[in-house]
Amino acid sequence: MDRMSLPETSELRLADGRVLRYGLHGPKDGHPTIFHGGTPSSRWKRPWLIAAIERSELRVLIYDRPGYGGSTRDPGRDVAEAASDTAALADHQGWTRFGVFGGSGGGPHALACAALLADRVTRCAVLSGIKPSDPEKPARDETELRARLAETAASIMSKVEAGGPEFPGEPGPAARDDPDAMARLRATFVDSTDGWVDDSLAFARPWGFDPSTIAVPVGVWRGTDDETVPAENAEWLLTHIPEAEGHVYTGGHLPGPEIYSEIYAWLRG
Repeated sequence: MDRMSLPETSELRLADGRVLRYGLHGPKDGHPTIFHGGTPSSRWKRPWLIAAIERSELRVLIYDRPGYGGSTRDPGRDVAEAASDTAALADHQGWTRFGVFGGSGGGPHALACAALLADRVTRCAVLSGIKPSDPEKPARDETELRARLAETAASIMSKVEAGGPEFPGEPGPAARDDPDAMARLRATFVDSTDGWVDDSLAFARPWGFDPSTIAVPVGVWRGTDDETVPAENAEWLLTHIPEAEGHVYTGGHLPGPEIYSEIYAWLRG
C-alpha cells in the first residue's frame, strides 16, 4: 500500500481558545476564497477536486467546521456562527475581501457569510445547497440523532471495507486500497461524528440570519438528478435571495470537475 500524500494542514487558534484546521490550495496570487464543505466532510478533498482548484485563478482555503477533522467542537453552534470563524480565517490570511463557496450542507454556512459579512464577501456560490428547515418541525433529539448517524457511518465504512468506492454509488477503485481515501473517510465517518451531529442540529433550528437580506451576488447550482437534495431547495433559495442566479447541470448531488471549474470561474467575477 502506498503512503499517504494528503495536503499540508495549518491551524488557527481563535480568541476563545478553539482551533480551526485548514488547508490552502491554488495560486498564491489567486482571488481569495473560503470553501465550506458539505455535511459530513473534512478539509481533505479528493485529488480531482484539488486539481480543479489548482487550475483556477482562486486561492482557496478549505477548513474543518467545528467538530470536524480536529477543529475544536463548538456545541450548540448555529449556522450564523460560521461567519465569525470565516472572518477570523480571512483576517489570519490578510484577506480583506474574499469569495465563499458552500457545497450541500456547506451552503447555509456560505450564505451566512454573504448575509453577515456583506462588506467583505465578493460573491457566494452554493452547490446542491439546502433550504431552512420547516419551523413547525419538532426539535431534534441529540442522543437519537447521534445513534442514527453512527449507524449510517458504520454502514458506509462496512461497504468500503468490502471493496466499495470512496463515495457511495459512484464508479471507481476500491477505497480501501488508497491510503489517502481511507484517511478522508476516517476523518469523516470514524474519528468523530461531532461536526455531523452539530451541523444537523443547527440545520433544524433557525439559521441565525435572514437570507432575504443578502445583497452580494449569489449563484445557486443544482443537479438534474440530485436524489440527496431535491430541486425544491434550490427553488426556495432562488425565491428568497434577491438577485440570486440559478444554474442547472446534468448530474447528481456532486458534479464532475467541469462544473467545479465553472463555479470557480464565476467566483472570480
